[in-house]
Amino acid sequence: MSDQRDHGASPLTSRRRFGATGLAVCPIVLGTMQFGWTLSSVESMRVLDRYRELGGNVVDTADMYGGDQSVESFRHNRAHVGTSEEIIGRWLETRSCRDEFVLDTKVRARMWDGPDGEGLGRAHVTRAVEDSLRRLRTDTLDILWAHWPEPGDDLVEFLSVAADLIAAGKVRFLGTSNFCDFAGNGDRLSPMLQLAAADAGLPSVAAEQPRYNLLNRAEYETTLQALTLRHDLGIMTYSSLASGFLAGAATPDDTAGSDARERQLSRYRTPAGWELLDRITAIAATHGTTRSAVALAWTLAQPGVTATIIGPQAIGELEDAAPAATLTLDRHELDMLTAASWWASEPEFVVW
Repeated sequence: MSDQRDHGASPLTSRRRFGATGLAVCPIVLGTMQFGWTLSSVESMRVLDRYRELGGNVVDTADMYGGDQSVESFRHNRAHVGTSEEIIGRWLETRSCRDEFVLDTKVRARMWDGPDGEGLGRAHVTRAVEDSLRRLRTDTLDILWAHWPEPGDDLVEFLSVAADLIAAGKVRFLGTSNFCDFAGNGDRLSPMLQLAAADAGLPSVAAEQPRYNLLNRAEYETTLQALTLRHDLGIMTYSSLASGFLAGAATPDDTAGSDARERQLSRYRTPAGWELLDRITAIAATHGTTRSAVALAWTLAQPGVTATIIGPQAIGELEDAAPAATLTLDRHELDMLTAASWWASEPEFVVW
């Protein structure tokens, strides 16, 4: 992984090579699960505008994003699925800036009724990708991610339909998310890499999105990190600020609420969690930066990690995270944070 630092007008103008894809990506990726859920279309476009102004160039979404993601149910969210993609598509079209961005989306979630309404089979993936392209108002996805694995997945069928989509110019690169040690699923990525290596007609997975942060290291470091370095995978981590806890969204003195975000934060409200946050705060003060930047800089400093996704609820949260792209922590600071980190924690979202 090469790291080409640019200390120009904005820290988000820096670029990193995204594994074997060769894509040049901003280390800070704009996540959009909140678009159409906690942010209106107007607010979402303001965040997109500011991300572009700051120099960012990667927008991450999924076909299922748009409804209340804290209620893990298609039945509850059916009227809203696809909303995030629709907002992004309108924004890209009205700003005439599609060529400035690496654009990705994810597939497998239930999006309509019927036997092919979800999964990684040919019928679902083919229709879902066409729907995503229409909503995003583009002809090509730079990366198509398989959102999560299930025990009954036919991996050959998925790779085969991905090959057809790549040949048709509708997808450039293939990625997976949560395919390595997520929620007890074990390593589902290695079999896919082996299938592609044995059959020249099947595309190889070029990237993976793991849940990885200072409060959950296991899903990346157990198996995936070695695979990444061996196969030159692009790694784009998510849940990078642990629902905002690592950015200081909770303090020992505040009153715990009952909303979805607070339910996620509550698992980190422990003496060990506060100790980690104290160390992040101290390092941030030393550098004259934010807690968000320090937590993200730790992630970006880990071997094999190319980029990390943030899902800002406001422009201020985006601006707080931006300095991470050029912030360098020294070895002592990295070790201080690692020593206080957690090996594993429960995931925020598991089923749909």
